[in-house]
Amino acid sequence: MTVSLFTYVGAFSRGLDTLAHVLNKGAEHAAAKGETTAQMLDWRLIDDMLPLRAQVRTVCNFATQWPARAAGLPLPADIDGDQDLPGLLADIAKAKAYLAGLTADQFAGADERTATVNIGQEMTLPLAQWIPGFAMPNFYFHLSMAYAILRSRGVAVGKRDFFAGGL
Repeated sequence: MTVSLFTYVGAFSRGLDTLAHVLNKGAEHAAAKGETTAQMLDWRLIDDMLPLRAQVRTVCNFATQWPARAAGLPLPADIDGDQDLPGLLADIAKAKAYLAGLTADQFAGADERTATVNIGQEMTLPLAQWIPGFAMPNFYFHLSMAYAILRSRGVAVGKRDFFAGGL
């Protein structure tokens, strides 16, 4: 079975919807507990892990930069790591808009193209290996960490919330 790398654009988009959904639930919870959204964005699962705002930033960057690589487009700039909640939600919306502008034709032949990326060491692999083997696991890892951070702070999110963006 062959899967076009364009298929992953939809998965990234749905994950961004989930991220916005759980962040909004987190903001409601923080307000109910007398905490600010700035405090919420600094929440961590454990002290040596990245805070919620960094998880959001990473999800957004993976969602736009890897499809850009596959489509042969310039990489979108990293989002600002010090955004407030409205800024991060705007970045999620911008990422979704970016993905919505991509077309299947841009991904023609992408499976065979290679990308060289430094992930602690420089590696060159076919995009057909990078996207499902590296980009998607990292995207879902950081999305899951955002969910876990919120859940660990008592935000009422469950499995259905993780699939809020759809299947």
